[in-house]
Amino acid sequence: MNDRSRWIALVVLCTGMLMIVLDMTIVNVALPTIQADLGFSQAGLAWVVNAYLIAFAGLLLLAGRLGDLAGRRDVFLAGLAIFTVASMACGLAVNQEMLIVARFAQGTGGALTSAVILGMIVTMFPGPREQAQAIGVFAFVASAGAAVGLLAGGILTQVLNWHWIFFVNLPVGVITAIAARRTIARDRGAGVRAGADVPGALLITGAMMLAVYTIVGPAAQRGWLAAETLGLGAATLVLLAAFIVRQKTARHPLMPLRIFASRNVTGSNLVQVLGTAGMFGMFFLGSLYLRQIMGYDPLQIGLAFLPVAVVMGVLSVRYTDRLVMRFGARTLLFPGLGLIAAGLALFALAPAHGSSFLVHVLPVTVLMGTGAGLCFPALMTLAMSSATPQDAGLASGLVNTTAQIGGALGLAVLATVSASRTNALIAQHRPTAVALTEGYHLAFWIAFGLVVAAAAVAAALLRPQRTAAAEPQPARELVPAVQAD
Repeated sequence: MNDRSRWIALVVLCTGMLMIVLDMTIVNVALPTIQADLGFSQAGLAWVVNAYLIAFAGLLLLAGRLGDLAGRRDVFLAGLAIFTVASMACGLAVNQEMLIVARFAQGTGGALTSAVILGMIVTMFPGPREQAQAIGVFAFVASAGAAVGLLAGGILTQVLNWHWIFFVNLPVGVITAIAARRTIARDRGAGVRAGADVPGALLITGAMMLAVYTIVGPAAQRGWLAAETLGLGAATLVLLAAFIVRQKTARHPLMPLRIFASRNVTGSNLVQVLGTAGMFGMFFLGSLYLRQIMGYDPLQIGLAFLPVAVVMGVLSVRYTDRLVMRFGARTLLFPGLGLIAAGLALFALAPAHGSSFLVHVLPVTVLMGTGAGLCFPALMTLAMSSATPQDAGLASGLVNTTAQIGGALGLAVLATVSASRTNALIAQHRPTAVALTEGYHLAFWIAFGLVVAAAAVAAALLRPQRTAAAEPQPARELVPAVQAD
Protein backbone atom coordinates (compact mmCIF):
# COMPACT_ATOMS: atom_id res chain seq x y z
CA MET A 1 0.00 0.00 0.00
CA ASN A 2 1.61 3.27 -1.07
CA ASP A 3 1.95 6.23 1.25
CA ARG A 4 -0.88 8.29 -0.25
CA SER A 5 -3.29 5.36 -0.20
CA ARG A 6 -2.59 4.68 3.46
CA TRP A 7 -3.40 8.24 4.46
CA ILE A 8 -6.60 8.16 2.40
CA ALA A 9 -7.53 4.94 4.20
CA LEU A 10 -6.81 6.65 7.54
CA VAL A 11 -9.25 9.45 6.63
CA VAL A 12 -11.91 6.84 5.82
CA LEU A 13 -11.36 5.00 9.10
CA CYS A 14 -11.43 8.22 11.11
CA THR A 15 -14.63 9.31 9.37
CA GLY A 16 -16.26 6.11 10.55
CA MET A 17 -14.93 6.70 14.06
CA LEU A 18 -16.13 10.31 14.05
CA MET A 19 -19.65 9.20 13.19
CA ILE A 20 -19.62 6.80 16.18
CA VAL A 21 -18.13 9.32 18.62
CA LEU A 22 -20.45 12.14 17.56
CA ASP A 23 -23.44 9.94 18.27
CA MET A 24 -22.38 9.55 21.91
CA THR A 25 -22.78 13.25 22.68
CA ILE A 26 -25.00 14.59 19.91
CA VAL A 27 -27.96 12.88 21.59
CA ASN A 28 -27.38 14.63 24.94
CA VAL A 29 -28.30 18.04 23.56
CA ALA A 30 -31.57 16.71 22.09
CA LEU A 31 -32.72 14.76 25.17
CA PRO A 32 -35.17 17.42 26.46
CA THR A 33 -36.81 17.63 23.02
CA ILE A 34 -37.00 13.83 22.72
CA GLN A 35 -38.53 13.65 26.20
CA ALA A 36 -41.26 16.14 25.32
CA ASP A 37 -42.00 14.53 21.93
CA LEU A 38 -42.15 10.86 22.99
CA GLY A 39 -43.34 11.35 26.57
CA PHE A 40 -40.36 9.84 28.38
CA SER A 41 -40.17 9.98 32.16
CA GLN A 42 -36.90 11.27 33.63
CA ALA A 43 -35.82 7.71 34.48
CA GLY A 44 -36.92 6.37 31.09
CA LEU A 45 -35.10 9.11 29.24
CA ALA A 46 -31.77 7.90 30.63
CA TRP A 47 -32.21 4.69 28.64
CA VAL A 48 -31.94 6.57 25.37
CA VAL A 49 -28.28 6.96 26.34
CA ASN A 50 -27.85 3.81 28.43
CA ALA A 51 -29.16 1.37 25.79
CA TYR A 52 -26.47 2.57 23.40
CA LEU A 53 -23.74 2.56 26.03
CA ILE A 54 -24.50 -0.95 27.32
CA ALA A 55 -24.35 -2.52 23.86
CA PHE A 56 -21.34 -0.47 22.80
CA ALA A 57 -19.15 -1.08 25.84
CA GLY A 58 -20.32 -4.65 26.30
CA LEU A 59 -19.39 -5.79 22.81
CA LEU A 60 -16.09 -3.94 22.23
CA LEU A 61 -13.76 -6.73 23.38
CA LEU A 62 -15.66 -9.36 21.44
CA ALA A 63 -15.77 -7.12 18.35
CA GLY A 64 -12.02 -6.50 18.53
CA ARG A 65 -11.29 -10.21 18.71
CA LEU A 66 -13.71 -10.93 15.86
CA GLY A 67 -11.65 -8.52 13.76
CA ASP A 68 -8.50 -10.57 14.44
CA LEU A 69 -10.29 -13.80 13.53
CA ALA A 70 -12.67 -12.86 10.70
CA GLY A 71 -10.81 -9.90 9.15
CA ARG A 72 -10.90 -6.33 10.39
CA ARG A 73 -12.23 -4.72 7.23
CA ASP A 74 -15.21 -7.09 7.10
CA VAL A 75 -16.03 -6.41 10.76
CA PHE A 76 -15.66 -2.65 10.15
CA LEU A 77 -18.07 -2.78 7.20
CA ALA A 78 -20.56 -4.95 9.06
CA GLY A 79 -20.55 -2.49 11.94
CA LEU A 80 -21.10 0.44 9.57
CA ALA A 81 -24.09 -1.30 8.00
CA ILE A 82 -25.71 -2.08 11.35
CA PHE A 83 -25.04 1.40 12.70
CA THR A 84 -26.44 3.13 9.59
CA VAL A 85 -29.64 1.05 9.47
CA ALA A 86 -30.12 1.49 13.22
CA SER A 87 -29.67 5.26 12.84
CA MET A 88 -32.49 5.31 10.30
CA ALA A 89 -34.67 3.36 12.74
CA CYS A 90 -33.84 5.87 15.52
CA GLY A 91 -34.81 8.78 13.29
CA LEU A 92 -38.11 7.10 12.37
CA ALA A 93 -38.95 6.17 15.97
CA VAL A 94 -42.51 7.07 16.94
CA ASN A 95 -42.51 5.66 20.47
CA GLN A 96 -40.18 5.04 23.38
CA GLU A 97 -39.72 1.30 22.80
CA MET A 98 -38.73 1.71 19.15
CA LEU A 99 -36.13 4.34 19.97
CA ILE A 100 -34.53 2.36 22.82
CA VAL A 101 -34.30 -0.87 20.77
CA ALA A 102 -32.83 1.05 17.83
CA ARG A 103 -30.31 2.72 20.15
CA PHE A 104 -29.20 -0.73 21.39
CA ALA A 105 -28.70 -1.79 17.76
CA GLN A 106 -26.75 1.42 17.14
CA GLY A 107 -24.44 0.55 20.03
CA THR A 108 -23.87 -2.91 18.54
CA GLY A 109 -22.88 -1.42 15.18
CA GLY A 110 -20.73 1.20 16.88
CA ALA A 111 -18.81 -1.47 18.79
CA LEU A 112 -18.10 -3.53 15.64
CA THR A 113 -16.96 -0.44 13.74
CA SER A 114 -14.77 1.25 16.32
CA ALA A 115 -13.19 -1.81 17.95
CA VAL A 116 -11.04 -2.69 14.94
CA ILE A 117 -9.98 0.76 13.73
CA LEU A 118 -6.90 1.22 15.93
CA GLY A 119 -5.73 -2.30 15.07
CA MET A 120 -6.00 -1.48 11.37
CA ILE A 121 -4.06 1.75 11.88
CA VAL A 122 -1.06 0.17 13.65
CA THR A 123 -0.74 -2.48 10.93
CA MET A 124 -1.01 0.07 8.12
CA PHE A 125 1.56 2.38 9.77
CA PRO A 126 4.32 0.18 11.26
CA GLY A 127 7.00 2.91 11.37
CA PRO A 128 7.31 4.72 14.75
CA ARG A 129 7.04 8.26 13.37
CA GLU A 130 4.16 7.68 10.97
CA GLN A 131 2.37 5.47 13.50
CA ALA A 132 2.58 8.22 16.13
CA GLN A 133 1.18 10.71 13.63
CA ALA A 134 -1.65 8.38 12.54
CA ILE A 135 -2.58 7.56 16.14
CA GLY A 136 -2.57 11.30 16.87
CA VAL A 137 -5.17 11.86 14.17
CA PHE A 138 -7.26 8.96 15.50
CA ALA A 139 -6.99 10.17 19.10
CA PHE A 140 -8.16 13.64 18.05
CA VAL A 141 -11.22 12.21 16.34
CA ALA A 142 -11.97 9.81 19.21
CA SER A 143 -11.67 12.44 21.95
CA ALA A 144 -12.51 15.82 20.43
CA GLY A 145 -15.51 14.37 18.63
CA ALA A 146 -17.38 14.58 21.93
CA ALA A 147 -17.14 18.38 21.89
CA VAL A 148 -18.06 18.55 18.20
CA GLY A 149 -21.11 16.37 18.94
CA LEU A 150 -22.46 18.96 21.37
CA LEU A 151 -22.21 21.65 18.70
CA ALA A 152 -23.73 19.47 15.97
CA GLY A 153 -26.55 18.40 18.26
CA GLY A 154 -27.37 21.98 19.11
CA ILE A 155 -27.47 23.07 15.47
CA LEU A 156 -29.57 20.14 14.20
CA THR A 157 -32.02 20.25 17.10
CA GLN A 158 -32.61 23.99 16.87
CA VAL A 159 -32.60 24.37 13.07
CA LEU A 160 -34.43 21.13 12.15
CA ASN A 161 -35.61 18.64 14.82
CA TRP A 162 -34.23 15.80 16.93
CA HIS A 163 -34.86 13.17 14.23
CA TRP A 164 -32.04 14.67 12.16
CA ILE A 165 -29.37 13.93 14.74
CA PHE A 166 -29.88 10.32 13.59
CA PHE A 167 -30.73 10.87 9.90
CA VAL A 168 -27.43 12.71 9.39
CA ASN A 169 -25.65 9.37 9.86
CA LEU A 170 -27.25 7.85 6.76
CA PRO A 171 -25.26 9.61 4.02
CA VAL A 172 -22.09 9.55 6.13
CA GLY A 173 -22.41 5.81 6.74
CA VAL A 174 -23.08 4.97 3.10
CA ILE A 175 -20.24 7.14 1.77
CA THR A 176 -17.80 5.78 4.36
CA ALA A 177 -18.70 2.17 3.50
CA ILE A 178 -18.21 2.78 -0.23
CA ALA A 179 -14.88 4.53 0.38
CA ALA A 180 -13.71 1.74 2.71
CA ARG A 181 -14.39 -0.94 0.11
CA ARG A 182 -12.41 1.03 -2.47
CA THR A 183 -9.43 2.12 -0.36
CA ILE A 184 -8.89 -0.65 2.21
CA ALA A 185 -7.91 -4.07 0.99
CA ARG A 186 -9.51 -7.13 2.55
CA ASP A 187 -7.31 -8.66 5.23
CA ARG A 188 -7.27 -12.27 6.26
CA GLY A 189 -7.98 -13.07 9.84
CA ALA A 190 -6.74 -16.14 11.66
CA GLY A 191 -10.09 -17.81 11.04
CA VAL A 192 -13.04 -17.98 13.39
CA ARG A 193 -12.26 -21.59 14.26
CA ALA A 194 -8.83 -20.54 15.51
CA GLY A 195 -10.46 -18.64 18.36
CA ALA A 196 -14.11 -19.61 18.44
CA ASP A 197 -14.30 -19.48 22.22
CA VAL A 198 -18.09 -19.29 22.51
CA PRO A 199 -18.24 -19.72 26.31
CA GLY A 200 -15.58 -17.04 26.73
CA ALA A 201 -17.45 -14.70 24.39
CA LEU A 202 -20.69 -15.14 26.33
CA LEU A 203 -18.95 -14.62 29.69
CA ILE A 204 -17.07 -11.42 28.78
CA THR A 205 -20.00 -9.88 26.87
CA GLY A 206 -22.35 -10.65 29.75
CA ALA A 207 -19.87 -9.27 32.29
CA MET A 208 -19.26 -6.04 30.38
CA MET A 209 -22.95 -5.38 29.72
CA LEU A 210 -23.85 -6.14 33.33
CA ALA A 211 -21.05 -3.89 34.60
CA VAL A 212 -22.19 -0.93 32.50
CA TYR A 213 -25.85 -1.54 33.39
CA THR A 214 -24.93 -1.57 37.08
CA ILE A 215 -23.05 1.71 36.72
CA VAL A 216 -25.61 3.63 34.69
CA GLY A 217 -28.68 2.03 36.29
CA PRO A 218 -28.87 1.03 39.96
CA ALA A 219 -25.64 2.77 41.01
CA ALA A 220 -26.62 6.11 39.46
CA GLN A 221 -30.27 5.94 40.53
CA ARG A 222 -30.22 4.20 43.92
CA GLY A 223 -26.66 4.61 45.14
CA TRP A 224 -23.49 2.54 45.25
CA LEU A 225 -24.39 0.78 48.51
CA ALA A 226 -27.93 -0.19 47.48
CA ALA A 227 -28.66 -3.92 47.65
CA GLU A 228 -29.35 -4.14 43.90
CA THR A 229 -26.09 -2.36 43.06
CA LEU A 230 -24.03 -4.63 45.33
CA GLY A 231 -25.77 -7.76 44.04
CA LEU A 232 -25.23 -6.91 40.38
CA GLY A 233 -21.65 -5.84 41.12
CA ALA A 234 -20.98 -9.21 42.73
CA ALA A 235 -22.51 -11.00 39.74
CA THR A 236 -20.27 -8.99 37.41
CA LEU A 237 -17.19 -10.04 39.37
CA VAL A 238 -18.28 -13.69 39.22
CA LEU A 239 -18.64 -13.51 35.44
CA LEU A 240 -15.24 -11.83 35.09
CA ALA A 241 -13.61 -14.47 37.30
CA ALA A 242 -15.23 -17.23 35.25
CA PHE A 243 -13.98 -15.57 32.06
CA ILE A 244 -10.40 -15.40 33.37
CA VAL A 245 -10.52 -19.09 34.35
CA ARG A 246 -11.89 -19.91 30.92
CA GLN A 247 -9.09 -17.99 29.18
CA LYS A 248 -6.47 -19.86 31.17
CA THR A 249 -7.89 -23.26 30.26
CA ALA A 250 -9.32 -22.78 26.75
CA ARG A 251 -7.37 -24.25 23.86
CA HIS A 252 -8.17 -21.20 21.71
CA PRO A 253 -8.98 -18.39 24.17
CA LEU A 254 -10.98 -15.40 23.02
CA MET A 255 -8.62 -13.02 24.82
CA PRO A 256 -5.14 -14.46 25.37
CA LEU A 257 -4.02 -13.21 28.77
CA ARG A 258 -0.49 -12.74 27.44
CA ILE A 259 -1.58 -9.29 26.30
CA PHE A 260 -1.48 -8.18 29.95
CA ALA A 261 2.11 -9.32 30.40
CA SER A 262 3.20 -5.90 29.11
CA ARG A 263 3.26 -3.32 31.88
CA ASN A 264 2.74 -0.58 29.31
CA VAL A 265 -0.43 -2.19 27.93
CA THR A 266 -1.87 -2.88 31.39
CA GLY A 267 -0.80 0.46 32.84
CA SER A 268 -2.00 2.56 29.91
CA ASN A 269 -5.46 0.98 30.04
CA LEU A 270 -5.70 1.66 33.77
CA VAL A 271 -4.64 5.26 33.14
CA GLN A 272 -7.31 5.51 30.47
CA VAL A 273 -10.05 4.33 32.85
CA LEU A 274 -9.12 6.99 35.42
CA GLY A 275 -8.42 9.77 32.92
CA THR A 276 -11.62 9.36 30.92
CA ALA A 277 -13.63 9.04 34.15
CA GLY A 278 -12.47 12.54 35.05
CA MET A 279 -12.66 14.16 31.64
CA PHE A 280 -15.98 12.81 30.34
CA GLY A 281 -17.74 13.87 33.54
CA MET A 282 -16.57 17.40 32.79
CA PHE A 283 -18.45 17.48 29.47
CA PHE A 284 -21.71 16.31 31.05
CA LEU A 285 -21.62 18.39 34.22
CA GLY A 286 -20.03 21.33 32.43
CA SER A 287 -22.96 21.33 30.01
CA LEU A 288 -25.36 21.41 32.96
CA TYR A 289 -23.43 24.30 34.52
CA LEU A 290 -23.60 26.30 31.29
CA ARG A 291 -27.31 25.54 30.91
CA GLN A 292 -28.55 25.96 34.48
CA ILE A 293 -26.17 28.59 35.86
CA MET A 294 -25.13 30.61 32.82
CA GLY A 295 -28.40 30.17 30.88
CA TYR A 296 -26.84 28.94 27.62
CA ASP A 297 -29.01 27.34 24.94
CA PRO A 298 -27.89 24.08 23.21
CA LEU A 299 -26.08 25.89 20.39
CA GLN A 300 -24.21 28.14 22.81
CA ILE A 301 -23.17 25.11 24.87
CA GLY A 302 -21.75 23.46 21.78
CA LEU A 303 -19.85 26.62 20.81
CA ALA A 304 -18.53 26.98 24.37
CA PHE A 305 -16.87 23.55 24.18
CA LEU A 306 -15.59 24.02 20.62
CA PRO A 307 -12.13 25.26 21.79
CA VAL A 308 -11.52 21.78 23.24
CA ALA A 309 -11.83 20.27 19.77
CA VAL A 310 -9.87 23.03 18.03
CA VAL A 311 -6.90 23.01 20.41
CA MET A 312 -6.79 19.24 20.61
CA GLY A 313 -7.00 18.95 16.83
CA VAL A 314 -4.08 21.31 16.23
CA LEU A 315 -1.91 19.45 18.74
CA SER A 316 -2.91 15.90 17.77
CA VAL A 317 -2.57 16.38 14.03
CA ARG A 318 0.43 18.70 13.85
CA TYR A 319 2.62 18.45 16.94
CA THR A 320 1.98 15.51 19.28
CA ASP A 321 3.66 12.93 17.03
CA ARG A 322 6.85 15.04 16.98
CA LEU A 323 6.77 15.38 20.74
CA VAL A 324 6.26 11.64 21.14
CA MET A 325 9.26 11.01 18.91
CA ARG A 326 11.36 13.54 20.82
CA PHE A 327 10.46 12.81 24.44
CA GLY A 328 8.65 9.45 24.42
CA ALA A 329 4.98 8.62 24.91
CA ARG A 330 5.31 8.02 28.67
CA THR A 331 6.96 11.38 29.30
CA LEU A 332 4.25 13.20 27.37
CA LEU A 333 1.49 11.76 29.56
CA PHE A 334 2.42 13.79 32.62
CA PRO A 335 2.10 17.35 31.26
CA GLY A 336 -1.07 16.26 29.45
CA LEU A 337 -2.67 14.86 32.60
CA GLY A 338 -1.44 17.87 34.56
CA LEU A 339 -3.16 20.31 32.22
CA ILE A 340 -6.41 18.33 32.34
CA ALA A 341 -6.25 18.37 36.15
CA ALA A 342 -5.61 22.12 36.10
CA GLY A 343 -8.66 22.68 33.89
CA LEU A 344 -10.86 20.67 36.25
CA ALA A 345 -9.55 22.56 39.28
CA LEU A 346 -10.27 25.87 37.55
CA PHE A 347 -13.82 24.79 36.70
CA ALA A 348 -14.30 23.85 40.36
CA LEU A 349 -13.77 27.53 41.23
CA ALA A 350 -16.40 28.92 38.84
CA PRO A 351 -18.97 31.04 40.74
CA ALA A 352 -22.72 30.62 41.08
CA HIS A 353 -23.31 34.23 40.01
CA GLY A 354 -21.55 36.56 37.62
CA SER A 355 -19.88 33.83 35.58
CA SER A 356 -17.99 34.98 32.51
CA PHE A 357 -17.17 32.84 29.48
CA LEU A 358 -13.79 34.51 28.97
CA VAL A 359 -12.79 34.20 32.63
CA HIS A 360 -14.43 30.98 33.84
CA VAL A 361 -15.03 28.79 30.76
CA LEU A 362 -12.57 29.56 27.96
CA PRO A 363 -9.41 28.92 30.05
CA VAL A 364 -10.88 25.58 31.13
CA THR A 365 -11.59 24.46 27.58
CA VAL A 366 -8.13 25.52 26.38
CA LEU A 367 -6.42 23.65 29.23
CA MET A 368 -8.54 20.55 28.67
CA GLY A 369 -7.98 20.58 24.91
CA THR A 370 -4.23 21.04 25.30
CA GLY A 371 -3.96 18.32 27.92
CA ALA A 372 -6.05 15.85 25.93
CA GLY A 373 -4.12 16.64 22.75
CA LEU A 374 -0.88 15.70 24.49
CA CYS A 375 -2.16 12.85 26.62
CA PHE A 376 -4.49 10.64 24.62
CA PRO A 377 -2.35 10.04 21.49
CA ALA A 378 0.56 9.09 23.76
CA LEU A 379 -1.72 6.83 25.79
CA MET A 380 -2.96 4.99 22.70
CA THR A 381 0.59 4.58 21.45
CA LEU A 382 1.54 2.90 24.72
CA ALA A 383 -1.59 0.75 24.78
CA MET A 384 -0.79 -0.63 21.31
CA SER A 385 2.97 -0.79 21.80
CA SER A 386 3.22 -4.54 22.47
CA ALA A 387 0.38 -5.77 20.29
CA THR A 388 1.31 -8.41 17.71
CA PRO A 389 -0.39 -8.40 14.31
CA GLN A 390 -2.54 -11.33 15.49
CA ASP A 391 -3.70 -9.45 18.61
CA ALA A 392 -3.96 -5.90 17.24
CA GLY A 393 -7.75 -6.03 17.03
CA LEU A 394 -8.01 -7.31 20.60
CA ALA A 395 -5.68 -4.57 21.87
CA SER A 396 -7.71 -1.98 19.94
CA GLY A 397 -10.95 -3.27 21.42
CA LEU A 398 -9.40 -3.21 24.90
CA VAL A 399 -8.40 0.46 24.50
CA ASN A 400 -11.92 1.39 23.47
CA THR A 401 -13.45 -0.71 26.25
CA THR A 402 -11.44 0.92 29.02
CA ALA A 403 -12.34 4.35 27.64
CA GLN A 404 -16.06 3.52 27.68
CA ILE A 405 -15.97 1.89 31.10
CA GLY A 406 -14.05 4.87 32.45
CA GLY A 407 -16.53 7.30 30.92
CA ALA A 408 -19.56 5.41 32.23
CA LEU A 409 -18.03 4.97 35.69
CA GLY A 410 -16.96 8.60 35.90
CA LEU A 411 -20.32 9.92 34.72
CA ALA A 412 -22.26 7.76 37.18
CA VAL A 413 -20.04 8.65 40.14
CA LEU A 414 -19.76 12.36 39.42
CA ALA A 415 -23.44 12.84 38.55
CA THR A 416 -24.54 10.97 41.69
CA VAL A 417 -22.18 12.89 43.96
CA SER A 418 -23.18 16.21 42.42
CA ALA A 419 -26.91 15.52 42.76
CA SER A 420 -26.54 14.35 46.36
CA ARG A 421 -24.59 17.46 47.33
CA THR A 422 -27.12 19.73 45.62
CA ASN A 423 -30.11 18.02 47.26
CA ALA A 424 -28.48 18.27 50.69
CA LEU A 425 -27.90 22.01 50.26
CA ILE A 426 -31.43 22.62 48.97
CA ALA A 427 -32.73 20.81 52.06
CA GLN A 428 -30.78 23.39 54.07
CA HIS A 429 -32.68 26.13 52.17
CA ARG A 430 -29.66 27.31 50.21
CA PRO A 431 -30.44 29.18 46.94
CA THR A 432 -30.89 26.82 44.00
CA ALA A 433 -28.06 28.34 41.93
CA VAL A 434 -25.66 28.05 44.87
CA ALA A 435 -26.73 24.46 45.60
CA LEU A 436 -26.29 23.42 41.97
CA THR A 437 -22.88 25.09 41.69
CA GLU A 438 -21.63 23.53 44.93
CA GLY A 439 -22.69 20.13 43.59
CA TYR A 440 -20.77 20.71 40.37
CA HIS A 441 -17.75 21.94 42.32
CA LEU A 442 -17.59 18.74 44.37
CA ALA A 443 -17.83 16.62 41.22
CA PHE A 444 -15.08 18.61 39.49
CA TRP A 445 -12.77 18.16 42.50
CA ILE A 446 -13.38 14.41 42.44
CA ALA A 447 -12.64 14.41 38.69
CA PHE A 448 -9.42 16.30 39.50
CA GLY A 449 -8.51 13.53 41.96
CA LEU A 450 -9.16 10.83 39.35
CA VAL A 451 -6.81 12.50 36.87
CA VAL A 452 -4.12 12.89 39.54
CA ALA A 453 -4.56 9.18 40.35
CA ALA A 454 -4.10 8.41 36.65
CA ALA A 455 -0.77 10.26 36.72
CA ALA A 456 0.28 8.26 39.80
CA VAL A 457 -0.57 4.96 38.06
CA ALA A 458 1.40 6.07 34.99
CA ALA A 459 4.43 6.87 37.15
CA ALA A 460 4.22 3.52 38.95
CA LEU A 461 3.49 1.12 36.08
CA LEU A 462 4.58 2.57 32.76
CA ARG A 463 8.13 2.03 31.67
CA PRO A 464 10.17 4.70 29.88
CA GLN A 465 10.83 4.05 26.23
CA ARG A 466 14.39 3.46 25.15
CA THR A 467 13.85 5.71 22.16
CA ALA A 468 11.77 8.79 21.55
CA ALA A 469 8.94 6.80 20.07
CA ALA A 470 6.88 4.11 21.67
CA GLU A 471 8.86 1.63 19.58
CA PRO A 472 6.18 -0.84 18.58
CA GLN A 473 7.60 -3.79 16.73
CA PRO A 474 7.07 -3.48 12.98
CA ALA A 475 3.88 -5.35 12.25
CA ARG A 476 3.17 -7.46 9.25
CA GLU A 477 1.04 -5.22 7.06
CA LEU A 478 -2.42 -6.67 6.87
CA VAL A 479 -3.57 -4.16 4.25
CA PRO A 480 -1.01 -4.70 1.51
CA ALA A 481 -2.59 -2.82 -1.36
CA VAL A 482 -5.52 -0.77 -2.48
CA GLN A 483 -8.10 -2.87 -4.22
CA ALA A 484 -11.78 -2.65 -4.92
CA ASP A 485 -14.15 -5.55 -4.54
